[in-house]
Amino acid sequence: MAESISSFWGPVTSTKECCEINYAYSSYIAEFFNTISNIPTILLALIGLINALRQRFEKRFSVLHVSNMTLAIGSMLYHATLQHVQQQSDETPMVWEVLLYMYILYSPDWHYRSTMPIFLFVYGALFAVAHSVFHFGIGFKVHYIIPIFLCVPRMYKYYIYTQDVSAKRLAKLFLVTFVLGSLFGFCDRVFCKEISRWPINPQGHALWHVFMGFNSYFANTFLMFCRAQQRGWSPKVFHLMGVPYVKIEKPKSQ
Repeated sequence: MAESISSFWGPVTSTKECCEINYAYSSYIAEFFNTISNIPTILLALIGLINALRQRFEKRFSVLHVSNMTLAIGSMLYHATLQHVQQQSDETPMVWEVLLYMYILYSPDWHYRSTMPIFLFVYGALFAVAHSVFHFGIGFKVHYIIPIFLCVPRMYKYYIYTQDVSAKRLAKLFLVTFVLGSLFGFCDRVFCKEISRWPINPQGHALWHVFMGFNSYFANTFLMFCRAQQRGWSPKVFHLMGVPYVKIEKPKSQ
């Protein structure tokens, strides 16, 4: 949307913008609400990372939480500047993150343990290089959406095999936040002209960020529970100030 004050970062070079007036509150932040709305994702990922490190979960979960933080920081840079380089710092980590979810979901049943992480790493690296050169549009969406669809049946399998009520609630919260976040993001993009006439902009894309931050945290916590259950670590879901987390009890032999 049109700028209301001067821009520190220069003309917009990104290939997409959201339904928020550029530089409305600061000459240093192009889309103010879309920038600060990534903060909950960083805080929740930090909570998850501390829990994973403190209880010595497998390194994959520490990497997953760091990936969430990296994506949120990249998104902040993109929405703060609306520059094409920073746009890729938002989009490329999105692909990396969904590849990491694929690894966590499928690796327990993967017979050739070294093959899958090597393939996903090479795939992610090649995508990053290609995206920086060719600036994918539709191609980026394809590379992002297809792995998501591959994750869905596996996530459902984990859900139906989980008997713990609290863990199932995490999966349900994961689904609810995804639906709500997608709805707000969709409306922000499709109905921007109509929303621009409203006296107050609901900031649909910013709400997408907030809901997806919680969505990632619920997904991570649910997967940590399922993995701990597979390892025989007697996981239980507890809450700290309303935020769920997994507590485990490893056998003394481990």
